[in-house]
Amino acid sequence: MGVELGKYAMAVLSSYAASIGLIVVLVGLSLWRARRIKAQLQAVEARRTQGEGKHHG
Repeated sequence: MGVELGKYAMAVLSSYAASIGLIVVLVGLSLWRARRIKAQLQAVEARRTQGEGKHHG
């Protein structure tokens, strides 16, 4: 039940491979950026919380 791609098989399969590769890279970059931004936000929150403690003392 395979698909017969004929003389365009290489072009079609390499296009699929390139598309899948780009999707994997984009997802990876998105996850990496999300983790980085989350860490930055936690650092800002920690500094803000420490700063509030100093003003109420």
